[in-house]
Amino acid sequence: MLPKDERLTKNIEFVKTYNIKRSVSNSLLILYVGQKNKNPQYPTKVGFVVGKKIHKKATKRNRIKRHIREAFKKYKIKHPEYNNYWYSIIFLARNDSLDTDFNQVYNAVENCINKALKRYSEHVKTQ
Repeated sequence: MLPKDERLTKNIEFVKTYNIKRSVSNSLLILYVGQKNKNPQYPTKVGFVVGKKIHKKATKRNRIKRHIREAFKKYKIKHPEYNNYWYSIIFLARNDSLDTDFNQVYNAVENCINKALKRYSEHVKTQ
């Protein structure tokens, strides 16, 4: 589990990130990015969302969240230069993510983050 200061915990934090309307996606995930982080010592806050439309059972939804969370942790270790680029990001799982293994999820996370960096690196608003 991520430390509490690296997690989106309040509804208002999710709403602010969604309202910026900056997202990228692939077949497994949608990534919403928040504002650019002015202070690089402030950690990026991350949220993981898997809706009930994906699967009715919480155990299946939690399995997907665990995979995405671990893939994100692995990405952070592999690419420390992008650790605190944004104030907040949200990973939203899609239906296809239910029947995937960890390597596919990691590739999807890496793909989404790289797309977001390419698309919004200059255009993300500062706080």
